[in-house]
This record gives sequence, C-alpha cells and structure tokens, in this order.
Amino acid sequence: MSTVSKDSEVQLDRETLAALYEETFRNLEEGTITEGRVVALTKDKVVVDIGYKSEGVILGDQFSAEELQNLKVGDRLQVYIEECEDSDGNLVLSKEKADKMKIWEELEKLYKDEKSIEGKIISRIKGGMMVDIGVKAFLPGSQIDLHPVRDLDGLVGKTFPLKIIKINHRRGNVVVSRRVLLEETRDKKRQTTLANLKEGQLIQGTVKNITDYGSFIDLGSIDGLLHITDMSWGRVGHPSELFTVGDKVEVTVLKYDRETGRISLGLKQKSADPWTNVAGKYPIGTRVRGRVVSLTDYGAFVELEPGVEGLVHVSEMSWTHEVRHPSRVVAVGDQVEAAVLNVDPASRKISLGMKQTAPNPWDMIESKYPIGTRIEGKVKSLTDFGAFIGLEEGIDGLIHISDMSWTKHIKHPSELFKKAQKVEAIVLRIDKEKERLSLGYKQLIRDPWEDAIPAQYHVGDSVAGKISKIADFGIFIELEGGVEGLIHISETGVEPQAKLEEKFKLQDGVTAKIIKVDREERKIALSLRDHQLDSDRKQVDEYHSSQGVPDQSFGRAAKQNRKRSQSDD
Repeated sequence: MSTVSKDSEVQLDRETLAALYEETFRNLEEGTITEGRVVALTKDKVVVDIGYKSEGVILGDQFSAEELQNLKVGDRLQVYIEECEDSDGNLVLSKEKADKMKIWEELEKLYKDEKSIEGKIISRIKGGMMVDIGVKAFLPGSQIDLHPVRDLDGLVGKTFPLKIIKINHRRGNVVVSRRVLLEETRDKKRQTTLANLKEGQLIQGTVKNITDYGSFIDLGSIDGLLHITDMSWGRVGHPSELFTVGDKVEVTVLKYDRETGRISLGLKQKSADPWTNVAGKYPIGTRVRGRVVSLTDYGAFVELEPGVEGLVHVSEMSWTHEVRHPSRVVAVGDQVEAAVLNVDPASRKISLGMKQTAPNPWDMIESKYPIGTRIEGKVKSLTDFGAFIGLEEGIDGLIHISDMSWTKHIKHPSELFKKAQKVEAIVLRIDKEKERLSLGYKQLIRDPWEDAIPAQYHVGDSVAGKISKIADFGIFIELEGGVEGLIHISETGVEPQAKLEEKFKLQDGVTAKIIKVDREERKIALSLRDHQLDSDRKQVDEYHSSQGVPDQSFGRAAKQNRKRSQSDD
C-alpha cells in the first residue's frame, strides 16, 4: 500500500507541474513584455529564464558595455517575447524592444497626464528639428519658441523641456512642442504680474521694442507702453536717444486698464517736474550757460538742466549775420552762453538769445556813420532793387536803384556795379530797429537838375545823342553829360503797329527836338517828329528865300509845332 501511495504522489506532482507549465504557456504571448531572470552569461550572450520550458537567449549587442559589465546571474530583466519557438524550437527574446516598449508606455502616460519631458535636439530637418526623447520625435519650427528663431542650427545639441502634443505608437510618430510650455510659463507670470499691478507703483522691466512714438517694456510676460512724452521732462527727439533693446529700466505705472489690458508707463514721473520753479529760477534777462542738445532748421535747443531746455532761434544768434541754419554757428555738444528772453512755464518754453550776450553794433551805428558821412566799401551782392555794400564785419548798407544816378534810367544795378567792386557812397538814412542802412551813390555829386540841366537844355532846341535803351513805350537817348531824354513812341513818327526794335538800334545816333524839360520829375521829353517838321520847314524857307518869295507858313503841322514851342517857352 505504501508503494501505491508513493507512485500516486509522483504522478500527482507531474500533473501539477504540467498544469503549471500549461498555465505559464498560456500567459506567455509573443509581442508582450515579461520579467525574466539571468541564468547564464557569456561573452556575447545573456541567457534568461522566463519560466518557460526553455531559456531564452539575448544577444550581447543589445546591452551597453557598462550594462554587460554590471550584469550578474540572478538579476531580473524586462524582456520582449519575439517568438516562443523559432524554427529550431528556441525561445527568442529582446531587451532592446522591451526598452523601447517601456519608453513608449512612459511617453503615452506623459501625453495623457500632459507632463513635460527633457529632449535633446539632434539635427535640423525640413520644417523643424529632430529631437531625442528616448525615441526620435519631431519638433516643428513653429513650436520651438514664442518668436521665430533665425539660427536653428545653433540649437543642435541643446536640451530643452518639451511637451508631447501628438503621439502614434503604431506608426512610431511623436510630435513635441517647446512653445506650449513657454506660453504656459508666460501666462502664469502674466497673471501674477497683473494680480499685483497697481497705478503709481514702481516696477522693473526690460526694453522689448522701440518705435517712433515710444518703447514697449516687458514687465513679466506682459508689455506696457512708455510713451515718448513720458520719458523725460525735457524734449526727446526719438526713444532711441535714451534706450536700446534689452535695457533694464524702472518705471512708474501711470494707468492700467483691466478691460483692455493696456498699461501706460512713465519714467519722468519718478522725479519732480523741473518746470515748476522755472520762472523764478530763470527770470527774463538772466544770463545762462547750457549744452546744445539738438539742432533744427529754425534754431538750437540748449539744455539748462536735466529736463529743462530753451530754444535759441536763428534770428537770435547774431547781430550782424543772417544765420540760415544754426549749424553754421553751433554744433551739438557745444557749451554756449545765452540770455533769457522769455519764459512760458505753461507751454514749457524758454526763449534764449545768444547775440544778447554781446553789444549790438547797431547801437553804435549812428555815432560811427552819421547821416551825410562819405563811406567806402565793397559790393557784396546785387539784387533787382539795389546793391548791398559791406562797410565792416556784419554791417551792410543798401544803395537803392533809385539812388544810383541823377540822370540815367537804371534798370538793374549791374549796369553800374560788379560784385567785389570798391565804391564810395553817402549815408542817407539809418533805421536802428530794422537794422537798415541806406546809402546813396548819386549823392556823391551835385544834383544837375537843380541848375546845370535846366541851363543847358531848353524847349525848342535840337539835341544829338545815342540810343541807350529801347522800350515798348519809347526810346531813351543819352545826351551830352550822361543826361537821358525820352522819345515817346507817339513822338517817333513810327506807325503805331510798327515795332521800335525794327526801326531803331542801340547806339544809333539820333537828333531830336526838346519838347519838355521837367525839373521836378527830372525828365527831358524829345520828339523826332517835331525835329523832322522843323527840318522840312527850314528847307522850304531856304528855297523860298532863294527864289525871292516872302516867308510863308509851312502847313498846319508847322503852325501847331511853332505854337507848341512858343507855349512851352
């Protein structure tokens, strides 16, 4: 009986063992991961027991050198079952595939839990970057940063926290984003900043962008505008004069609109307004020194103290020179002395004068050049209305065209003068307020119209001269002594429709009859027609005389001519 019992126990153990093997075989499926125990190690193989009827072999090239060196018999491993039995009946296992499957499981869990993972950028590819996160993942260019990145190659080799935004294990496709994490960080900072933001508080920021109208300041994932008018109590031509991108700056929160999210910032508000006491500090007439900070077409701005500038207009730069542009007198950075001419605190304006710091030469002009003084100077410029004569540095006098000749009709000063020519003149008038000095050229000689011309030229006389000018209304004749007479077109004997230029030429000699001498108007009127009538009458009279015929009048025209001559006398 004992023998039977013993055989029964052996049979039972075999059945139990077979059942256990059968249960194990049912749980082992190809394409799954299970845990095994290292039972043997060779140079290029690792033998693992997973509770199967035979051990599995894993090639050594699936382990790193360090892993092989540290691996011992009895260590437990996660392995991937490729085949339960190959063609030779062997169990085929893979550590490499088990590791990859484990990584994919972790990646899917991170994706599901919306957690981040460290990734190393390994190369640049079309549309973005290739990243190593345990498996190769794609980082699109639009997901690298909050702003476009110009130097993508410079990111290769760098490690960043990333977030999985798309995963497909079956296709082996993973897409990651760095931008999502940056946006989350930015939004958290923004909410923190906005929660603590109050009007009037001082806050640190970084200059993010510069425009013509101001600078945008990054206050911590939210931007505020520092307008150009709130940068300084003084004048600022452009924000770039004070800031560059990246500068750290402390500003005051002027206004925060929670509905629109707009934040207005101020820099000048950190200090007191220097214009508050400007009127008392710079009374009119005070002499001040300052630095030229900017130039415009109309003047120079001079900084008297930080935030306080005055304008020296071009008209207030020199007593004697006409300053066309301030750059001819001063340059940016120059230290200048000026006098306060006017102060307008409400408009934040101070008018300055540089010339007022030196004596006005026009205050001494009357004593230096009294009326009637004979002066000498050089012709500086010619205009249609006269010639400017330089007397000394910055003092010019004008010879008006009407004061150039007693006897000639001058159309342009160039008929008498040339630039740089030395001339003499007489001081006629001085206007100190308008800074004008009137000179006379013809006054150098006695006015011939007072006695010489009326004594020399009489109505009815015939005079000879040369044509000096031809106008639409008549021709000018230069007589002896430089006196000019005018033959009106009606006195030329030329038909009205004819042109004088076709009949007469400059410098042609002509003889005409004086029909009027006007001392007040300084004019001598001549007539070619009357001279011709007189000449014709004389010839007739001479003919009659030779024939013994008594003197007779020569027609109606001769009578009228004789009558007009008698009335003029």
